[in-house]
Amino acid sequence: MSTPPPMILHLQTVPSRNGMLWIRHGFKVFQRKPMALAGLFSVFLFAAMVILMLPGAGVMLLLMALPQLSLGFMLATHLVLQNKTPTAGVYLMPFRLTKERRNTQLLLGACYALLTIAISFISSWVDGGSMDELQQLMADGASAEKLSEAAANPALLWGAITRVVLAAVVSIPFWHAPALVHWGGQGLMQSMFSSTLGVWRNRGAFAYNALLWGALIMALGLIGSVLASLLGLGQLAPIIAMACGLLLSTVFYASLYFTFIDCYMFGAPGDLLSDKT
Repeated sequence: MSTPPPMILHLQTVPSRNGMLWIRHGFKVFQRKPMALAGLFSVFLFAAMVILMLPGAGVMLLLMALPQLSLGFMLATHLVLQNKTPTAGVYLMPFRLTKERRNTQLLLGACYALLTIAISFISSWVDGGSMDELQQLMADGASAEKLSEAAANPALLWGAITRVVLAAVVSIPFWHAPALVHWGGQGLMQSMFSSTLGVWRNRGAFAYNALLWGALIMALGLIGSVLASLLGLGQLAPIIAMACGLLLSTVFYASLYFTFIDCYMFGAPGDLLSDKT
């Protein structure tokens, strides 16, 4: 197997309004291949359920796979833009290049998994285990009174804030790192540093993008609830919510490719994605 040369990446700064363009492009790509892209996300969800059933290492392996989910969708979006139909094989493409890049991708996954587990421990320490207690009460079908009492614990809020803040901080160095390894041929530390620099230089666009996604999720949830109530479809509300969640999740991952090419002025050649490389 020949060794593909690394692509030349040029770090650039884009205006904040591009945060909206990323979402629009994500929807446009989804419109081109809706079944293929939704199928890719469904395949990952099914694989995740299977992995979680593995004793001991299931959670660790699933967390390691999350960076590859984002890269897989970047590759899928790239193929859609070339008028090709992506398949589940996009998840394996990063491991078909060189041994060095394959090992770096595995190290990235391991680092992400370990940091995520560390966040869980830190957050549990902050909330004193109140989140675990609340989840257990919900699983046991506890009364509304007990659930309200558990949810009123102030430590629960601080634990949730800790989880969100730390997860956001950890996501920054891993946001573009898998793509920088795959297309840029960068090493572990270099890719994480470049990802951090790219997100920081375009923090306005990323902040705007995050706010728009939050607003979109809340608006779609509200509209779905109102329609279900007006049409008397309350029993179907969970199914509607699941379908909306699948749609937005697929579009979100499809939009990641545009955050990458915007931050690094990148255009990957089609032959790099072929099975011959």
